Amino acid sequence: MMNDLMQAVGLPTSLAAMARLTGEAPVLRSSFRVDAAAQASIAASGLAAAALHAARGAALQAVAVDMRHAAVEFRSERHLRLNGGEAHESWDSIAGLYPTADGFVRLHTNFPHHRAGILALLACAPTREAVAGELLTRRSLAFETEATAAGLCVSALRSHAQWLAHPQSDALAAQPLITIERIGEAPKTPLPAAAARPLQGLRVLDLTRVIAGPVAGRTLAAHGADVLHITAPHLPSIPALVMDTGRGKRNAALDLRQDGARFAELLTGADAMLRSYREGALASLGFSDERMAALRPGIIIGHLSAYGVMGPWGGKRGFDSLTQTATGMNADEAAAAGDALPRVLPCQALDHASGYLLATGVMAAMIRRAEEGGSWRVRVSLARTGMWIRSLGRMADGFSVIEPSQENIADLLETHASDFGELTAVRHAALLQETPAMEGPAMKLGSSPATWLG
Repeated sequence: MMNDLMQAVGLPTSLAAMARLTGEAPVLRSSFRVDAAAQASIAASGLAAAALHAARGAALQAVAVDMRHAAVEFRSERHLRLNGGEAHESWDSIAGLYPTADGFVRLHTNFPHHRAGILALLACAPTREAVAGELLTRRSLAFETEATAAGLCVSALRSHAQWLAHPQSDALAAQPLITIERIGEAPKTPLPAAAARPLQGLRVLDLTRVIAGPVAGRTLAAHGADVLHITAPHLPSIPALVMDTGRGKRNAALDLRQDGARFAELLTGADAMLRSYREGALASLGFSDERMAALRPGIIIGHLSAYGVMGPWGGKRGFDSLTQTATGMNADEAAAAGDALPRVLPCQALDHASGYLLATGVMAAMIRRAEEGGSWRVRVSLARTGMWIRSLGRMADGFSVIEPSQENIADLLETHASDFGELTAVRHAALLQETPAMEGPAMKLGSSPATWLG
């Protein structure tokens, strides 16, 4: 697995020998090898950080990742505590799984505009009972198609066989797990001399929300990058996720509809930027990938999507839970557990794995930029990551364990003062031998100036 991941981002497969992987599965209750996916993706990001540090002149260091620690980190948002109390992600009252006339659909309505769109489409009262009653009159695939056309977040439950018959499955199968492509010409950008941490002195703009993209930014920050998260006052957010995935980042507020010139200035000083908006959204504001590469030759753009950018679902909005539903993972998990209803994975595995894989690709592209020059784009999608997790195989005894609880993971937690109060969270699981990851405090959105440090 580690050889394959290093090869996927163009790093030497010999790096895999520097991974010290301990522990055994299962840790989390699943028929899928989510524990192995957690360990491998987190280890890959650690190895990429070690390789980048070595490219800056430091000694190449080993990276240790324990499987239990990695699996718990894949549920970091569940283990977050604020001032000693729970700080879980809150779900909207009408979000979730519903039976239809011929199956099931899953709705994601945690953002107000998505919720309003679903209620308008169903033309019903804003209650779970009213939504359930209306969906019982609809057919799953037809409603999914209608909602997708309206830009809403809905997935019909499919078996894996049904997913394989969908043209988007074919489109994804033709794409690599991590795409790294040159999108512009630029001279070689030498890496700065080795510093105390692998990414110290490198700058990253983070224009992502929820879990996957923000995890990528949090990972780069943990290895020393100055990560400046950009959001705008009109954009919705989920406070618990801001606390968890924002650790170590600074947070600035810019409305690109009005503050484009300031964003362009920030971009010219960035080494990389992360984006998870749907394809075309930033381009409509004057910031296509090509224009950003022209503004900042040598920029590395990390792009996270739900279903990739090719194929009939190339522009479809989605989240981890919806992608699990659409691609047959929920149906297969239920069958393995003997459940009558669709069963979700024990963590947002597609989100977390995609975040670490995106960070891995961005760091690999930084090394490539120093060696070859050019501007680069790194692409990762939730659905393609799901295909990778499925390719790791299944576990017959995956439901035989008692999952780690808050009470028995004290050794994996750390507590910081933050803008929100005293925050207890899961430490980063990739332990570099000489430069341990350091996740700083979480800051409130808009609390930092839109400037680079130093």
